[in-house]
Amino acid sequence: MLDSVTINQLRTFVAVCDAGSFSEAAKSLRRAQSAVSHAVSALETALSVELFERDTRRATLSPAGKSLLPDARAVIARTEEMKTRARSIFKSGAPQLSIAVDVYFPRKHLIACLQQISLESPTAVVNLRMTTMQGGEALVLEGECVFAVTAADVPELKPSAIERHRLCDAVMVTVCAPSHPLASFDGAASRDEFGRHVQIVVTDNQPNAEKSSVSVAGERRWMVNELGAKHDLLKAGLGWGHMPEDLVADDLANGTLVEVDRYAWHLRPLTFMVSRRRGHTPSQTEDQLITMLSGVNVIEQRS
Repeated sequence: MLDSVTINQLRTFVAVCDAGSFSEAAKSLRRAQSAVSHAVSALETALSVELFERDTRRATLSPAGKSLLPDARAVIARTEEMKTRARSIFKSGAPQLSIAVDVYFPRKHLIACLQQISLESPTAVVNLRMTTMQGGEALVLEGECVFAVTAADVPELKPSAIERHRLCDAVMVTVCAPSHPLASFDGAASRDEFGRHVQIVVTDNQPNAEKSSVSVAGERRWMVNELGAKHDLLKAGLGWGHMPEDLVADDLANGTLVEVDRYAWHLRPLTFMVSRRRGHTPSQTEDQLITMLSGVNVIEQRS
């Protein structure tokens, strides 16, 4: 009977587990609830077990369901790897780099890496997409980009299809305009003090994206969907915010922005990951660029 198990049944089973109910799973899969119920029933018949308790209103896993759920996730992940590998085998031609890079990634370092790529692979075609939050992984899932540079704090978009590997760290600083009240604060400011002022926060512009609130001090915040806009608002004195040191180095040097000391509030470096489809075999040029981007001698934490 195991030969009758389909990937669609496994995906439906996992969707019900993740959604917590058959009705919510049907919405996420954009299928009729009857079709979801039928797929799960067919899977139970093929496996000769009951995957859910039948005497509860919600989709409560049975002991067998709890035991088999990790296996279902593993089969789905391996299927995604096979599909990606097949696409890689099919594709050929001149070196092409379609990549997505988070706007917080140090821009000067990125440009230096691309300059080196253009010297060593002059025929390579680069398609660079600057993204925020989950936008890079969305492009990888859509097949628009072969990999994305993503902040580690951003929730993974689809772990069954995408894998992440650590790339590097980037120093972050807390800044405001010289005219902002925090600029003249006597001593290091506490998190409560930061919370009394508007914080400028970059949010995801992807529809239905899961929001991240890492290093947000309070409820007073202005949301923007682009780092350049945040940079401009900070220089205009409309709030304070965390910025990549690489991007604001010149502003700090000429006094357009000032760094604000924090008291009992540690702002750790921003860790970046490489996100790509499971099973994807990177080309030599991709590997070369990823190695360059991970250069710790360029992105290092201050002492």
